[in-house]
Amino acid sequence: MTSTTELIDLCAAEDLADGEIRRGTLPSGHAVAIYNVNGQFFVTDDVCSHGEASLSEDGSLDGFEVECSWHYGRFDIRTGEPCAMPCEHAIRCFPVKIEDGRVYVDLGEDAS
Repeated sequence: MTSTTELIDLCAAEDLADGEIRRGTLPSGHAVAIYNVNGQFFVTDDVCSHGEASLSEDGSLDGFEVECSWHYGRFDIRTGEPCAMPCEHAIRCFPVKIEDGRVYVDLGEDAS
């Protein structure tokens, strides 16, 4: 099996403060949420799997968990797994790479 790389530039790492969430858009138009937790960057789907709420615009970050403001469900941003009801379905996580001070997602690798 061959691994391919397709890096998509989302933002400058320095533009995302610790504990902040920012919205990004993939070339397909798919919205993603970009998180900075103690200098570690994570990228997930932007829309909660329980409702149509934007995690980057309406969510709040507590450690490695993002809370949806609509029904207060939570997801682990490292895995996408739900951490609190009413969320039962995981959100997609994307592989992140930091190069030259920029945050990239790799669409060529399998995302969890």
